[in-house]
Amino acid sequence: MRKVKVAATQMSCSCNIEENIAKADSLVREAAEKGAQIILLQELFETPYFCQKEKSDYYKYATELETNKAVNHFKHVAKELGVVLPISFYEKKNWARYNSLAVIDANGEILGQYRKSHIPDGPGYEEKFYFNPGDTGFRVWNTRYGKIGVGICWDQWFPEAARCMTLLGAEMLFYPTAIGSEPQDASIDSKDHWQACMLGHAAANLVPVIASNRVGVEEDDDSKITFYGSSFIAGPQGNKIVEADRTQETVLLAEFDLDQLEIQRIEWGIFRDRRPDLYKIITSYDGDLVIK
Repeated sequence: MRKVKVAATQMSCSCNIEENIAKADSLVREAAEKGAQIILLQELFETPYFCQKEKSDYYKYATELETNKAVNHFKHVAKELGVVLPISFYEKKNWARYNSLAVIDANGEILGQYRKSHIPDGPGYEEKFYFNPGDTGFRVWNTRYGKIGVGICWDQWFPEAARCMTLLGAEMLFYPTAIGSEPQDASIDSKDHWQACMLGHAAANLVPVIASNRVGVEEDDDSKITFYGSSFIAGPQGNKIVEADRTQETVLLAEFDLDQLEIQRIEWGIFRDRRPDLYKIITSYDGDLVIK
């Protein structure tokens, strides 16, 4: 048996980077004390969600991987506690800017990084102003406690991303997130739709899915987002095992037997019965692809 205990956290964020890192540190330590071996923090937790408005002043938040405060802090924490930490950060690379994530193994070493593939653009979520489209492709890392794939927020709405990571061998999928109300229409609540998409990824790929969202109200000029938390951990049949509420800062935990899940994944037959020769249409934008 290869049993692994995973954790999802959720917290509010202020304009003080050091305070945000300290709060995230506290949640990681709480999760580790409860036995968690892979611990997920939310998207861009070092700062408020600055993408509400298009302001060039916020470019200052971007740092190179080697100098990022959160990444360097949690390298030491991962080694001290013997835990795996996917760390979201705003990456500067020459003249490019990415919404990135560094995967830190339980020995404190960075296994690699992923750059967010799908970049949203809409009222309150003006990410195309801040981020280049990710160029890493979907990746999987063989950590001390299992093979993991990681998508970032908007990536989680695309079943193609989850399937690609699973085909690459991912045994668990992790999604750091920043999602809440829609500033242009307060009547819109995407919480159930958001969760349903990822429960589908779990069920369709027979892998656990772990999602970490932020909480709190954040305002920038005339824009306001109430982040609705609701972080959760799903089992491989698309079943919600544990879920946070909409407001509390908290830690969620669940345990999985990866060897048992591997047997179930093979036994169910969905990967055996796939027909990739028939899926070429998915490589087009408009569905108008001549199949020869």
